[in-house]
Amino acid sequence: MRQVRLGQTDLQVSMVAFGTWAFGGDWGTADLQDSRDTIHRALELGINFFDTAQGYGFGAAEQLLGEALRDRTSREEVIIATKGGLRLDGDRVVRDASRRWLREGVESSLRSLGTDYIDLYQVHWPDLHTPPEETATALEELVAEGKVRHVGVSNYDLDQLQALRHFGRVETLQPPYHLFRRDIESTILRYTSAHDLGVLVYGPLAHGLLSGRMTESTTFGSDDWRSKSPDFTTDTFRWNLAVVERLTGLARARAITLPQLAVAWTLANPAVQATIVGARRPAHLDETAAAADIKLSEADLQDIDTILKDALPVWGPHPEGM
Repeated sequence: MRQVRLGQTDLQVSMVAFGTWAFGGDWGTADLQDSRDTIHRALELGINFFDTAQGYGFGAAEQLLGEALRDRTSREEVIIATKGGLRLDGDRVVRDASRRWLREGVESSLRSLGTDYIDLYQVHWPDLHTPPEETATALEELVAEGKVRHVGVSNYDLDQLQALRHFGRVETLQPPYHLFRRDIESTILRYTSAHDLGVLVYGPLAHGLLSGRMTESTTFGSDDWRSKSPDFTTDTFRWNLAVVERLTGLARARAITLPQLAVAWTLANPAVQATIVGARRPAHLDETAAAADIKLSEADLQDIDTILKDALPVWGPHPEGM
């Protein structure tokens, strides 16, 4: 597994990172033993970069990840990224990047992960009600105290990123990025490249659309957020499946799978250092992890662009809608 320096940080990370969103319950119930086995398989494949969040089951995903890693490796051999800034208000998830909640969130994440430091701590979603100066100050304090090594943000647009950087460090960005969602290419990725910010993208398989396993008859359980998403329950879904079929043909001609094509495509963008893939079973991870070694040619990229002219955008969920 190839490694790369993440922006200006001292973190040498595998280009494919393992994501634990599926362990938090938003994608339906996860089998705990399969989940542990998949994390162990990630280590065997050379993945050293693991991304989780307090908001993934509010401790469930972090705890599972921490326990599985301790089973097989030492803390110094892995890089753990987590996210905070979401909290429960009754049965609602709300954004809260205040100093008080970020500090409480870090302490909660440290306990759940079973560690005394976090390699990369990211604000999960922008909080429009907390001044960026307060958020930045809290993050600086956590770094000074040694509880956090590096600071990043997730799901921030360019204006929000610049506003936070005005008051403190922001070393990485985690945006959604896949073949059906490319809005960051013309804006925020130009900025991160110009300022040498690390970029780890999530959702390279378009939330399963690019898994190669969906058909028009695919349905989702009531505890899966996609069951309420128009991108997976309306004509948009059926239209994009036709695009997926053409992408599958292109992948087959390259002697690779559709998921490998999708993951390799994200890494073909020079502004992207790492891409986060999730998996519930080891075999699924074997397939996508191999994409780190696949180089797409300029002709491949042009063919992909031609196919995507017929695609409709696919958006992910926001915390208030989960």
